[in-house]
Amino acid sequence: MTPDIKPKAGILDIAPYVGGESKAHGAARVVKLSSNEGALGPSPLAVEALQKAALDKHRYPDGSCADLRAALARKHGIPVEHIVCGAGSDEIISLLCQAYVGAGDEVLYSEHGFLMYAINAQAAGAVPVCAPEKGLKADMDALLGKVSEKTKIVFLANPNNPTGSYLTRDEVRRLREGLPKDVLLVLDCAYAEYVDAPDYSAGHELVEAFGNVVVTRTFSKLYGMGGLRLGWGHCPPEIADVLNRVRGPFNVSSVAQAAGLAALADEDFVQKSIAHNTRWRGWLAEKLSGLGLHVYPSAANFILVDFGDVGRAEECRLFLKDRGILVRQVERYKLPACLRISIGTGEEMALVFEGVKDFIRASHSG
Repeated sequence: MTPDIKPKAGILDIAPYVGGESKAHGAARVVKLSSNEGALGPSPLAVEALQKAALDKHRYPDGSCADLRAALARKHGIPVEHIVCGAGSDEIISLLCQAYVGAGDEVLYSEHGFLMYAINAQAAGAVPVCAPEKGLKADMDALLGKVSEKTKIVFLANPNNPTGSYLTRDEVRRLREGLPKDVLLVLDCAYAEYVDAPDYSAGHELVEAFGNVVVTRTFSKLYGMGGLRLGWGHCPPEIADVLNRVRGPFNVSSVAQAAGLAALADEDFVQKSIAHNTRWRGWLAEKLSGLGLHVYPSAANFILVDFGDVGRAEECRLFLKDRGILVRQVERYKLPACLRISIGTGEEMALVFEGVKDFIRASHSG
């Protein structure tokens, strides 16, 4: 018997988020390049800390994440009371929508922005609004042109997923200065560590300067800890206070906190991971471009490859999957002719290149 219980209006209109594929049935080996995970996995120090912390898993974690917040404050030079930790930066994004938007409000984001912005807006009862991009890059004028008296939050991923494009510190500042003071700007900087451009900033200085900016960061990408769900937000103190009122009392596990602390301390591993990503991102982009494919410039740990045709992109994805190589189809991001390929190990990059090369060769001969 089906209970006569219905969710609030709008919930059933949400298209659930679907993550990157992780299984290829029949494949002897799976090469997972579909979720932008850290190519080298977590720091050995983080693994050691995780194993040690597991012995006390019957204890509740520190609900304030005091040690982790203190370490983040030291590393980034920001006040510890301005930091809120969460189960991935996804939770910080969700909490912001829960706390600051409701029925009749609007949440603004760029055309190819992270799908969870719209999902969280809808879950809170608000209306998601997207602004067109220019050359697969967020357009400041288009975003400002979409602002209305109903706009409460603007989400800006920088760098953006799945396009890989980034905005300069001056572009982001111009956006903040052009927004009304009662509109919150949220800078989603999950891939910030990978950017080596001198004109880039994750925007932490704007939090302190304006008081209506939040920066979200994650341990899921560079730090290779996606499975632990650990992220954080740099917020003005008033917003940090609000988020601490609505979050769960023990929203970050003790093992995640311990691993995060150790990962922050392993600077050698961080630099090794950045260097690896820079090398193989450039290598794969050059190799695939040499096959006649258009590869968009990327500042993150993935590349976006344009196959010029929706059917051709899907055929290549399935061709690779048959070999156990999983890449991301990005139709829901309005880029159906493209595939997003995460940067993995050197061996994995060679495998995906050979796979795409064989697909092109087979499609030409066919």
